[in-house]
Amino acid sequence: MNTRRLWILLVALAFSLNTVAVNCASAQEPAAPAAAAAPTVYPLAVFPFQERGKEVADMGGKVTDLLFASLVANDKIYLVEREDLKKVLQELEISAAGLTDPKQSVQVGQLTGAKILVTGSVFQVGDKTYVVAKLIGTESTRVVGASVKGKIDDDLEALVEQLAKNLVAKIGEQGDQLVPKPVAHEDRIAALLKTLGKDAPRPTVLIQVTERHIGQTVSDPAMETELTKICTDLGFKVIDRNSGDKAEADILLKGEGFSQFAARHENLVSVKARVELKAIDRKTGRVLAADRQTAVRVDLAELVASKAALQEATESLATRIIPAMLK
Repeated sequence: MNTRRLWILLVALAFSLNTVAVNCASAQEPAAPAAAAAPTVYPLAVFPFQERGKEVADMGGKVTDLLFASLVANDKIYLVEREDLKKVLQELEISAAGLTDPKQSVQVGQLTGAKILVTGSVFQVGDKTYVVAKLIGTESTRVVGASVKGKIDDDLEALVEQLAKNLVAKIGEQGDQLVPKPVAHEDRIAALLKTLGKDAPRPTVLIQVTERHIGQTVSDPAMETELTKICTDLGFKVIDRNSGDKAEADILLKGEGFSQFAARHENLVSVKARVELKAIDRKTGRVLAADRQTAVRVDLAELVASKAALQEATESLATRIIPAMLK
């Protein structure tokens, strides 16, 4: 056998042995685990608990504080800041006691980003203390109740801790009913087309919005991209604000948005975003519609959560602004 042929056989043998070794190693090594799905984190707002009866005077505030403290440690819940909630209640001129109209729940959710509201009361009957709470879905307006009771001299903190556990359990069991699944972009567009009329004339639109994520530089604006896509999908002609002829525009969509780090849940980051937008008739300068929207999103990366929150707020806002500006 000549040297050249022997060399070819040795190379082929080595390649075959290496292939067998690799296949054996692959068979022995366990497959890499699939990336765990990010758990659902519900933005939740806790309203002050009401006191029913003189015998429970000053207990409403204590229950509210203790419940907030119990829930804030739960990694499946993001709590809206109480100062933010207070401002919203003042703006809407409503109280926890008057939160009975579903429209009010929706408004609170829009302004705070909360998907679930917690409201309730404390009272005594005989020798028992009752703490009753309601979970209200701000988008579904569904209501789920939870309660605890104990003797008058029982430790209030223990009662509220049990209530917090009951509420978390209820959210785990019925969260998908309280908080409906996000509406797909295609479904939003279909609903808007039905409202606007598929063949109705459309004005020409110029979009001028700014956005920022507090503490970090943001590129590829989510607001402008989302508004442009929605308007284009609805049949509007959109003028590019950098290269287009702005004089062609009939309506100016002007606004701003910002997002900010809210909280960290182990490896997950919560980001809150607020978007404000108004539609202006370019010929007269008249404001045709104005509105605002808040959203909270959770992700492993802060900027990804920021983009998602801005996109969600913008899309929700557009579904109200666009029909309003055409009336």
